[in-house]
Amino acid sequence: MKFYVTTPLYYINAEPHIGHTYTTIAADTLARFYRMSGADVFFLTGTDEHGQKIAEAAKKQGTTPAELADKNSGIYRRLWKDMDISYTRFIRTTEQIHTEMVQKVFGKLLENGDLYRGEYSGFYCVPCESYLVPEDESNPLCPDCGRPMSRISEPSYFFRISKYADRLQKYIETHDFVKPDFRKNEVLNFIKSGLNDVSITRKNVEWGIASPTPEKYTVYVWFDALLNYLSGVGYLHDENQFNTYWPADVQLIGKDIIRFHDVIWPGILMALDLPLPEKIFAHGWWISGKDKISKSKGNAVSPQKLIAEYGIDAFRFFVLREIPFGMDGEYSDETFKKRYNSDLVNDLGNLVNRTVNLVETKLSGTVNSAPLEGQLAELTGSVQKNCSEKIRSLAFSEALEEIWSLVSFLNKYLDEKAPWREGCGDVNGVLHNVVHGIRDAALMLAPFIPSTSLKIWNILGLEGNPCEKSLASAGEKLPDRLKTNKREILFPRKK
Repeated sequence: MKFYVTTPLYYINAEPHIGHTYTTIAADTLARFYRMSGADVFFLTGTDEHGQKIAEAAKKQGTTPAELADKNSGIYRRLWKDMDISYTRFIRTTEQIHTEMVQKVFGKLLENGDLYRGEYSGFYCVPCESYLVPEDESNPLCPDCGRPMSRISEPSYFFRISKYADRLQKYIETHDFVKPDFRKNEVLNFIKSGLNDVSITRKNVEWGIASPTPEKYTVYVWFDALLNYLSGVGYLHDENQFNTYWPADVQLIGKDIIRFHDVIWPGILMALDLPLPEKIFAHGWWISGKDKISKSKGNAVSPQKLIAEYGIDAFRFFVLREIPFGMDGEYSDETFKKRYNSDLVNDLGNLVNRTVNLVETKLSGTVNSAPLEGQLAELTGSVQKNCSEKIRSLAFSEALEEIWSLVSFLNKYLDEKAPWREGCGDVNGVLHNVVHGIRDAALMLAPFIPSTSLKIWNILGLEGNPCEKSLASAGEKLPDRLKTNKREILFPRKK
């Protein structure tokens, strides 16, 4: 079994914010889950580095587009390393291998009649890098971002997407392709309103890939960027790799780029006679007040700052637990702190700490093998099954809720059995059950909070790394004599 997951390429005109990390953490969680499920995983992410907006940003900063691209792409790569993102390939659209593939695809579509030369006359939004129609042409403001648009008129090559409108509509209607489900009508309505052929070159933009035509026009940044999902996995340069992983199983995007990914992208693939991805999932926005959190709004939330204060896994946990994936969610520092103290400090951290403390004081640090209580065994099996189903459907918040039902059970069980009291009876049996349950919770949490899962694993005295174990091993018998290690505070309380 293979699993190919992608994030969109992140535009490098400014530094990453919570929205970028949200998509990447979700993709990383999927990649880790499928590895633990036995799949051969390819996880692609990277940076989008061409276009007029990059050229203008570089000019403002007194640098070259290439230098700006190197600098900001490096910031993304370092952040993903700090966040323990387990990508297979980090692609940059300035790579020679990508440039060559884009030009080959352009030539192939031109030869097939899917590209043609024409004249574009209309409006262009540089911040969005999009051809759009303003509501009022006398005061042309972008319908997506609200900023002024430029009227342009220039010769261009067009992608004949109108040719694929009926086929696209039928495919989306009959396949579980556009996700979440409530996005399907949005995409279908856009197609039914009429698909205009897409201009895919710019005459007067120098920072980009040159088209393989006599004019050497610059390839439109979105046409260039979408093709990374092919070049990043070997299309036209590594046939074996490409045949192994294509089509993509899950492509994660933000809801603001649905039109490009659910309409133009599958249209390009149809023109290339390639299978479409199994699923393209658009998540919602993080908002602050009534505004989307974004670089352009000036209200970006720094992931680096939150990670420095709370830790990587607390940040990963919050963004996947706080809101259903696909919906918008409001961010505030107070909400973050509340979720952190409640779920991670009180529920999980305290459970591990007091359990291992009891093993140290009541059992001299060693838990002996014992029968697993039936109710716990049944709950573990149910949670493992339900959690896996939720992750496969990208319901991350619900998957974590399933795991927390096990964490809550263990806390309640420990309180009720009270092995610290005289007359508890089978202290070893009680603590064996709790340690067993913590082990299974740590295993299921490994795709979400990998470093914390490993810490719990080590504290319990277990061998190896839970991220490298099989999820199917949840519920298996503990070692006969399990000697716990030194405790540590997993999540310090925040005031």
